[in-house]
Amino acid sequence: MKVVVISASPRKIGKTQVLMKFVTEYITNLMLNTEISLEVKFINLSEGGINYYTGDGKFSDTTKQAIKNITEADVWLIGTPIYNSFFSSALKNLFEYIDYKKTAGKTAGLIIFASGNIGFTDVQTLLTQLMSYFNVITNPSAVFVTVDSIENDLIVNEDVKTRLTQLVDQTLELASKIS
Repeated sequence: MKVVVISASPRKIGKTQVLMKFVTEYITNLMLNTEISLEVKFINLSEGGINYYTGDGKFSDTTKQAIKNITEADVWLIGTPIYNSFFSSALKNLFEYIDYKKTAGKTAGLIIFASGNIGFTDVQTLLTQLMSYFNVITNPSAVFVTVDSIENDLIVNEDVKTRLTQLVDQTLELASKIS
């Protein structure tokens, strides 16, 4: 099973990537410590290289690789911060490149990061609608995380770690039932 982990914050020192690196490490450990056959790719939008979508068909190798990783993956684990009551515009830009005809039947898990507790379900709804456009089945148990859960690039809240691993496990299980 192919998994793509997307950290949708464009910020170089963003906390969203702390969460998504944790998720990637968890999947890597699953591969090493179980008989589950997984291949994981990590797309970190803070590293740049993804072109702004213009529709002209010209884009970088980084953009081409991200498109390939997303369309070939069976599972998408997407982490995004909330900016102005919306998910990351960098994530929206990335999905402009994705052909909805190549994504039907995939499975997604969502991680939403914010400074406070307001707006989580609004952004979850928007992301779920985006996934529906791509005919992707979304795990209904999104993980909501606030800034106080991360200090010095470490997740300091054990409950957050537990919820992240549960999301990965549930999403992988959902994907295995669908395929």
